[in-house]
Amino acid sequence: MKVTVLHAGYCTCPEHIAIRGGAWTHIRFPAMFALIEHPRHGAMLFDTGYSYRFFDATKKFPYNLYRHATPVTLKEEDLAINQLSTFDLRPKDISRIFISHFHADHIAALNDFDRARYIHLPHAYDNVRFTRGLGAVRRAYLPSLIPSGFDSRAAPVDMTRPLNLPPEYAPFTRGYDLLGDESLLAVELPGHAYGQMGLFVRDESQTYFFVADAAWQGRSIRENRPPHPIANLLFPDPKAYRETLSTLHQFHQLHPSVRVIPSHCEETLSSIQDPEGVKRL
Repeated sequence: MKVTVLHAGYCTCPEHIAIRGGAWTHIRFPAMFALIEHPRHGAMLFDTGYSYRFFDATKKFPYNLYRHATPVTLKEEDLAINQLSTFDLRPKDISRIFISHFHADHIAALNDFDRARYIHLPHAYDNVRFTRGLGAVRRAYLPSLIPSGFDSRAAPVDMTRPLNLPPEYAPFTRGYDLLGDESLLAVELPGHAYGQMGLFVRDESQTYFFVADAAWQGRSIRENRPPHPIANLLFPDPKAYRETLSTLHQFHQLHPSVRVIPSHCEETLSSIQDPEGVKRL
């Protein structure tokens, strides 16, 4: 199995909001996604990053509040479909998209992949699917980004069939085998969004842990340092967020060889990219 970390656009935010004690200067939040090439299941994605549909979805009030709060930069070459073409992949080649959660910067390109199955924790979508207007903006959700045939292609994770994880995943003890071969194991990472899903991906020599927005910076995990308290206004469960961050910190200490990948950490992205911008892990 091969894993490639990419990003489709970025927004900006003051560093001191993203991590307590950070600088007052603005930093980039790359909208990272991953291409996972499985020998039997083919090409799959973890999230999608931004697409131009984000700008269409945020033209009118109240959704334009989202656009102003997180100014987005996106170039044509950044689009997921354009980046995948460098791997000789077309949209129809993507068999599954694993959705960490339904914030716009993670699902904006779902419509580009009209043959993919959508894999997510069931309560992640249940919590937003009927939300509109200011309620949706508060949850960083843009309803128009959901494909019209979403329900027919969605495959929510069966949470009645958890897997007891072996010691190499401690302190995580329960997960979900997404493909039936234990190559992709999902865990819930509560706090930032309802039903946020993290993903362990194993190849022959390395384990990667995609943690979505359970932390915005790799330093937050290494130092167990949460964001500024004002960020609590964005989280449905700030207490669970802090507990999840603490668990990730413990995991990093126990398993330093595992590549932990927050979805918006430019330091992490830079560490895995070569000068051309793409590196196969």
